[in-house]
Amino acid sequence: MKSRLLPLFAVLLSALLPLAAFAAAPAGPPPVEGVDYVVIEGGTPYAPVRGKVEVVEVFGYTCPHCAHFEPLISAWKARQPASVNVVAVAAPFGGYWTPYAKAFFAAQHHRVLARSHVAMFAALHDQRSLPIQNASTEQIAGFYAAYGVPAKRFAATMESPATAAALQRARDFITASGVEGTPTLIVNGKYRVIGKGPEDTLRIADHLVARERAAR
Repeated sequence: MKSRLLPLFAVLLSALLPLAAFAAAPAGPPPVEGVDYVVIEGGTPYAPVRGKVEVVEVFGYTCPHCAHFEPLISAWKARQPASVNVVAVAAPFGGYWTPYAKAFFAAQHHRVLARSHVAMFAALHDQRSLPIQNASTEQIAGFYAAYGVPAKRFAATMESPATAAALQRARDFITASGVEGTPTLIVNGKYRVIGKGPEDTLRIADHLVARERAAR
């Protein structure tokens, strides 16, 4: 019985593979270099994982466009296969951006980022329970106490050498990638997406990710 079923299974699998590839094809027209994306000369991934295509979202908690983009990028991330690694990187552009970038990397260190990420956007842009400008380390650290990290401990992490190093690493990547605003997507360290809006940005990213997956 097995000897008869295995050849039949192989035939069915070979027939289904093209259909699976067709279903996974990105929607919309292929992106155009210089119009939809920029090739980053000498670019490298931010946190490469072997066998995976990296998509970095450079964002800022204080950015209203990032707050609008967050549910869209989260839904897009959930649809990606295991071979795609979507990574958020907080932009320490200076001024009121930097304290919240420190908070992002401190939350990452304390492993509460997954639970606090969306809530931070809500606190800043919906509830207005945290100030966008002139927020103190203590105010921000108090927010994370609700996620099980004592405020003093979180504040110390925000001002630690490890967080300073993370900020510098983010700056270096952002500068090398030519990022000038947020949100910006960088695909595999090679392409900086230029979208006309959130949906267009994700359409372009779909095509570039598919290109990189095919190249592998």
